[in-house]
Amino acid sequence: MGRAFEFRKARKMKRWSAMSKAFTRIGKEIVIAVKEGGPDPDSNSKLRAVIQNAKAVNMPKDNIERAIKRASDKNLGDFKEVLFEGYGPHGIAILIETATDNNTRTVANIRSYFNKCNGSLGTSGSVEFMFDHTCNFRVAADGLDPEELELEMIDFGAEEVFVDDDGILIYAPFESFGAIQKELESRQIEILSSSFERIPQATKELSEEQVADIEKLLEKIEEDDDVQNVFHNMNDNITN
Repeated sequence: MGRAFEFRKARKMKRWSAMSKAFTRIGKEIVIAVKEGGPDPDSNSKLRAVIQNAKAVNMPKDNIERAIKRASDKNLGDFKEVLFEGYGPHGIAILIETATDNNTRTVANIRSYFNKCNGSLGTSGSVEFMFDHTCNFRVAADGLDPEELELEMIDFGAEEVFVDDDGILIYAPFESFGAIQKELESRQIEILSSSFERIPQATKELSEEQVADIEKLLEKIEEDDDVQNVFHNMNDNITN
């Protein structure tokens, strides 16, 4: 098992434990996808992926359809995807993906969280290079041989394929998302969900007290309505 597997196994998905938060996040993703490629999922691959993710968290069909209809309204403002980079206390690198309709507000909020927790908001490129930008697909395992699937998907950019309790996971570089999505669909392999992640190239171990400092900052960031995802290079193992 490689680094993507260990990251997936260890990562705490606190932000999406609340169903309402997941629906809000996906609602924004639907708006962005529709604004970029139109409301028809048959011709909009990004929207197809978001709808799959909505179904994976049991978002009602009516909610999905309302979100698509709302996103098609020309009077609705656009959400802009903005990446924030910074350092928390104890030198922990943090990447924050946001979707905002008011960047001034979001910048001010994110900066205040860092300042209040002895961190610092960085400039573009100050932290991003420390993470690998990856994509992943979860597919139904029925009738599939994971090893055979891995060999077949390597040609389309896949780097890791492994099995967990909910299906087969395929990991690849960010740039391979479209090619893998197209190939899975052409083979009529059911895509249960897909997402993008930023996996730290190296992690940093902290003491229990230091972890508490980072958790305090992460909690403030994750509670912000404009925040979609948060990634960091803190190791989950606590040192003495």
